[in-house]
Amino acid sequence: MAKKEETIDMVDRFSEFKELKNIDKTTMISVLEESFRSVIAKMFGSDDNFDVIMNPDKGDCEIYQNLEIVPDGEVTDPARQISITDAKNDPDDPDPDCEIGEDHTKKIDFASFGRRAILNLRQTLASKILDLQKDAIYAKFKEMEGELVTGEVYQLWKREILLLDDDKNELLLPKDQQIPTDFYRKGETVRAVIHNVDNKNNNPKITVSRTSENFLRRLFELEVPEIHDGLILIRAVARIPGERAKIAVESYDDRIDPVGACVGVKGARIHGIVRELRNENIDVINYTSNPSLFIQRALSPAKISSIRLDEENKRAEVFLRPEEVSLAIGKGGLNIRLATMLTGYDIDVYRDLEENEEDIYLDEFKDEIDGWVIEALKDMGCATAKAVLGTPREELIEKADLEEDTVDNVLAVLKAEFED
Repeated sequence: MAKKEETIDMVDRFSEFKELKNIDKTTMISVLEESFRSVIAKMFGSDDNFDVIMNPDKGDCEIYQNLEIVPDGEVTDPARQISITDAKNDPDDPDPDCEIGEDHTKKIDFASFGRRAILNLRQTLASKILDLQKDAIYAKFKEMEGELVTGEVYQLWKREILLLDDDKNELLLPKDQQIPTDFYRKGETVRAVIHNVDNKNNNPKITVSRTSENFLRRLFELEVPEIHDGLILIRAVARIPGERAKIAVESYDDRIDPVGACVGVKGARIHGIVRELRNENIDVINYTSNPSLFIQRALSPAKISSIRLDEENKRAEVFLRPEEVSLAIGKGGLNIRLATMLTGYDIDVYRDLEENEEDIYLDEFKDEIDGWVIEALKDMGCATAKAVLGTPREELIEKADLEEDTVDNVLAVLKAEFED
């Protein structure tokens, strides 16, 4: 009797465990039956002649073994056969009218299998529930990829931070997914987006990110109701985490200024996002399907004089007044890099020449100066001979990352052109 009570108590306890782990009733019954069958199969070699009936309301189960009735003394497989005398005198379910060749159903008391079988059942059931829980976690977070989550810093390591969400699920924030100026202490709250979820060896691993473009998108959705409600659409995002970002927005309602709505009164809406991103500067621009105009807006605050597009190869040659070139390039080349990322065009910046001004584009010197050297000079905003000659030698060496001999050779070639 004690053994039976122990078995029932075990099922009750796992039923409580089921409630805690949010496993639905149908699934739990299936898992219980599977676990009983697994143990039976280990004990008898097979479970195909057993019926397992779960009684969730009672918190127990009934097990029946289907046996073939054979003549006395001819039982060769006790797991599948029963003698006619034993069938007629079965203490649990006697069948006095049974005949040889018929089936006899024998009720099994699982507790009678002993403590080892009960322990085996506990372990099997616990393992299956753990697998179910892992599958549920994986499915839940896989659907949430790209969504915003909040976690508390639980453990800090050199290469990553372990966060726990409200349900104590583990989230990993790797170093390369942190904003360079991020600094956290244990117990602090962190916001990020679900970046990647995998289930290698049935062990869900949830990686979150604060450097992803989606993180910026979700923050705008959180701070700008018009984006959340679908009145304003984010068309493109470009980020250099911790430094600067550009976001292109479009409104489907002519009465709504998308840029103004995103920035907010006196910058109220965007300031919260900037603080979350560790003072990452954010440029919000109006999206347009006109690539020339889009590139022009993406290079803001620089003002473009003219632009030449190669739409097939996604390249753009942009011409600016000399004083606008540095604005287009931006500090450390950030502005032009972000504009390239935002528009999808490779952008080359050229200094627009004054009318009748004598100057020559560097591309004209390809026979005398290596192409990679010309590209390095153009990347720092020097697209013409006079732009190079008007830049201090030390600055050319440092910003273009060129050897002194290379710079001296370039200067000599360009000077010779104008002397001629």
